[in-house]
Amino acid sequence: MWLLLDIGNSNTHLGLADAVGVVRQSNLPTNDWFTKQAAAQLARFVGRRRLDGVALCSVVPAVTPHVIKTARCRWQLIPFELSAKTVATVSIDYPNPATIGADRLANAAALRHYHGAPAVAVDFGTAVTFDVVDRRGRYIGGVIAPGLSAMTSYLHEKTALLPAIRIREVDSVIGRSTIEAMQIGAVHGYRGLIRELILEIKKELGVRRLPVVATGGYASLLAAKLPEITAVEPLLTLEGLRLEVQAAGVPLKSSQRRKK
Repeated sequence: MWLLLDIGNSNTHLGLADAVGVVRQSNLPTNDWFTKQAAAQLARFVGRRRLDGVALCSVVPAVTPHVIKTARCRWQLIPFELSAKTVATVSIDYPNPATIGADRLANAAALRHYHGAPAVAVDFGTAVTFDVVDRRGRYIGGVIAPGLSAMTSYLHEKTALLPAIRIREVDSVIGRSTIEAMQIGAVHGYRGLIRELILEIKKELGVRRLPVVATGGYASLLAAKLPEITAVEPLLTLEGLRLEVQAAGVPLKSSQRRKK
């Protein structure tokens, strides 16, 4: 059993995986790594399970040493860290590979393995990222836009009269209150952004049909009325990290639950 950690700006996504896939998943606030809370939550998540290894992809460099220290002290394991230097399942055609977020490489790995090439992953995290794998199975780049929560929080923080809101679906496109108007701008507006970007990516790739896989916190909400999105996979990043562990030649033993 391997412990997988996808360390994002807002949350750290945890996974336990065997040779077949991710068998357990949970989240913890990334800021908790700067206290003792994250290490304790991680220990509870793993429980008494025997770990064969730890792997991580991180976009928060200040947190990475805390994760590595926890793995070494608690389980005597040196983590495998995904980066442009260690990625094995996708080649990279990008001017400066070292600047690619490790989570984006994990998304590309899972995208190519499960959906072929060309294909696009749209990750709804703190930022909304598009990651593109071309016909030859190469990671060639993508798009980065502000996330839904980041956008609405910014409006609340920078304007005197706009409140903090809960992002949800609103059937109408004309808001009957300030909150509704903001929710429409976020949800309907982002669908327009996504639709337009997918259209332009198709043109640039020279394809009419393109698998588009959504992941991240608001993936299901936004994909519900976007036929351009062909699949929603909440575990896409963790699955990509698992595939990279396998590609590195490290065995992920099948759990007893999966052998039955």
